[in-house]
Amino acid sequence: MTVHHLNCMTFTMGFAEVTHCLLAETTEGLLLVDSGLGLRDYRQPTWRIRLLTIMDKVPCDPEETAYRQVERLGYSPRDVRHIALTHLHLDHSGGIADFPWAKIHVWEREREASLHPRCFSLLDRVGYEPAQWAHHPDWVLHRLEKESWFDIPCMPVFGKANKEALLIPLPGHSPGHCGVALSEDSGWLLHCGDSFVRTIQVDSVEPKNPFTRWFNRIERWIFPTGSRDVVRRILRDHPGKVNAFCSHDPVAFAAFSEKARVQ
Repeated sequence: MTVHHLNCMTFTMGFAEVTHCLLAETTEGLLLVDSGLGLRDYRQPTWRIRLLTIMDKVPCDPEETAYRQVERLGYSPRDVRHIALTHLHLDHSGGIADFPWAKIHVWEREREASLHPRCFSLLDRVGYEPAQWAHHPDWVLHRLEKESWFDIPCMPVFGKANKEALLIPLPGHSPGHCGVALSEDSGWLLHCGDSFVRTIQVDSVEPKNPFTRWFNRIERWIFPTGSRDVVRRILRDHPGKVNAFCSHDPVAFAAFSEKARVQ
């Protein structure tokens, strides 16, 4: 499987600095994993989008959209047949409107959460932008059954017979938050969405650096997740079999992008 690493929105302020998305060549056509902001978000920004771009000093460059990057890679946007989302927060799902013909894969719990945000969750109230799916996408809502991946539940994106791409439940940042695992020749590539902010947080051992431990405690309070330990356990118990990264880590994005260029 050929996988391209895309930065579909740059931040210049705060913990996040990139929005790491994937474009994978699968037997079912091109699969986009997360989508950043879309062209419409730049042309007709809603108040939530404006708030995001102002607070995080987003350059607002349409050339960073997944649509434009797919074109620059030499593909037709029509070749994007599937989009798998870690969750539906606005910095991850805006690009789906640029591919209205694609099937949008998401855990059913996340779709329900986007329709009925938790009353006392500011992250839910501000994080979900219904305008991004006002075009009535072709939703594929996945539910947990008996499938597993390294002894944890999973949901095959393309159905039980095809294990190229899997949704891995990692709830916490949002009620239906997932990782997306892709099967490569060298092992598994696990996009962990917003389960953590820096890869050092899921090292196989708890960091000894006091600053890192302090950062972890602060970040857990700002972005509460129940899934970081799950990712740490996967990496600890299956060394060399899984490469994991999160959405907004610029160091990980640079490393994966460089590795892809060398290959």
